[in-house]
Amino acid sequence: MEPVIEVMDLRKRYGKVVAIDVISFSVGRGEIFGIVGPNGAGKSTTVECLAGLRKKDGGTVSVLGLDPHRDGRKLRERIGVQLQEAALPDEVKVWEALDLYASFYRRSAGWEGLLKQWGLAPKRDTRFENLSGGQKQRLFIALALINQPELVFLDEVTTGLDPQARRLTWDLVREIRARGATVLLVTHSMEEAEKLCDRVAIIDHGRVVALDSPETLVREHDPEASVRLEGVDGLDPAVLRRIDEVSRSEWDEDELVVYGRGPLLARVIVALDHHGFTPRGVCVGRPSLEDVFVEKTGREVRD
Repeated sequence: MEPVIEVMDLRKRYGKVVAIDVISFSVGRGEIFGIVGPNGAGKSTTVECLAGLRKKDGGTVSVLGLDPHRDGRKLRERIGVQLQEAALPDEVKVWEALDLYASFYRRSAGWEGLLKQWGLAPKRDTRFENLSGGQKQRLFIALALINQPELVFLDEVTTGLDPQARRLTWDLVREIRARGATVLLVTHSMEEAEKLCDRVAIIDHGRVVALDSPETLVREHDPEASVRLEGVDGLDPAVLRRIDEVSRSEWDEDELVVYGRGPLLARVIVALDHHGFTPRGVCVGRPSLEDVFVEKTGREVRD
């Protein structure tokens, strides 16, 4: 695919803090490209450098063939940006915000259509301060699309949304791509990245630690699967730890959970039969992008 974003050895520091160490990747036209990583990994800083909102300290960046810092004015005509943290004056009405943003561009979409598309038509005359968190989020997405951008940056687009609104937003993100735009999506949700993204870059400590399609990342990194067993009271978890490629087994309330690789279910069932246990229920957890993420970035919680 024709690259619309090309990043080579991008670096950014804030004093002694290294936000981006050395990052390189490219995004093809028409992709939904995901960036995931722990808190403080450098995700939002990367987007801000690509969108021309922050000046890089090193490396080269090309977005739609332009330098985001040198060609910022030209680039802003062609991209849309929804940032993780944004705000509008409390008194501004929804339609006023859309009408104002439309005036910033030589080419703009009909904002009335965006009102309907993002479920904001009933809130047309509502002031910003009276919108719910989800409604504010949808308004910022609509504002990012007001100039019919070729490339859209979405940073934590579903944060604070309920399950119904989150899935609606996923459909609308797919629709953005279907209309010909490229989407760069920053998210904490591995499910979101797995559902939406053609390729995903996992960033940790300012570096790309893995990059490929979600399916390929799961297949190649072969993260652990799990088997949850009900009705095996009295079974010593240590018995199952002796199985080949089982890493651990532990009780989770009234279920015994076994973690490992390979034909895990078959091996666990054989071991249970050997020790005279027949589980009342069995649930197999397939490896996912979240497992790859934890494997690459660790289990430590970060602020």
